[in-house]
Amino acid sequence: MAAVDQVIRHKLHSEVALVNQVAAYIVNSGGKRLRPALVVLSAQAFNYQGVHHHELAAVVEFIHTATLLHDDVVDESDLRRGRETANALFGNAASVLVGDFLYSRAFQMMVEVGDMRIMQTLADATNVIAEGEVLQLLNCNDADVDAENYMRVIHYKTAKLFEAAMRLGAILSQASSVDEIAAARYGMHLGTAFQLIDDVLDYSADEAVTGKHLGDDLAEGKPTLPLIYAIEHGTVEQAAIVRRAIEQGDVGQFAQVLQIIRSTGALEFTRLQAMREVEFACDAIAHLPDSKYKKCLIELAYFAAERQH
Repeated sequence: MAAVDQVIRHKLHSEVALVNQVAAYIVNSGGKRLRPALVVLSAQAFNYQGVHHHELAAVVEFIHTATLLHDDVVDESDLRRGRETANALFGNAASVLVGDFLYSRAFQMMVEVGDMRIMQTLADATNVIAEGEVLQLLNCNDADVDAENYMRVIHYKTAKLFEAAMRLGAILSQASSVDEIAAARYGMHLGTAFQLIDDVLDYSADEAVTGKHLGDDLAEGKPTLPLIYAIEHGTVEQAAIVRRAIEQGDVGQFAQVLQIIRSTGALEFTRLQAMREVEFACDAIAHLPDSKYKKCLIELAYFAAERQH
């Protein structure tokens, strides 16, 4: 990962000072680096011997960072990882444009690797992520969104890049098609578990630990699984309160909504769903030969479901 960070810093450079400033601010803002770590772990689990996994890990981090820059503008967020968002600090225009720079730099880098399968995987993933962002936008303030529709957004918007990261490692290593599919399945289920827990933490975490405001999802009118479950399993009165909060994006009702979520067991249900995804992820790679990299992937899956930040 130190080698990946070195690539990230080198490839961030631009002759335009503001690009350097904004990109460095967001990339160095304390992210978990989970997605690039997956590229490295996948490649090494399949005995890759080259160095392209460092470059592709950086590509994945750039794509992820670009989505964060654009996300925070769309969501009008002012806090991420305990720091001001780039749009709060530099303005919306700079954030959008530097996000575009990171996307295009990622594509420059993937072309340098010179493998059409890799370019196809990343191009497809980037397109699906964009579709997921639009689906989420359409779902905002819609209290009729069901669990199936919500899971589709997760698979597109979040899990797809986890899936692509794992697939890249397998492609680089010239793994069999069976192993490549297994790696991709692991990534998809891991990414799904990760997002489910993110949605739980929006109603249960310590703001000082997560570095974001509790209730942000509600303020944005996002119908996440805890809210969907509360509507389906609460009383008629409780369902009406949650529906109204989603439709109005009313964070003023957060305390009331939180009490309903807790009383219906919505957070426990969502955590159980996340753990199911973890089990699916671990099952997908169970056939791989034992190694410290496989062990790390399994531990990472459980971390995704058990984390508090």
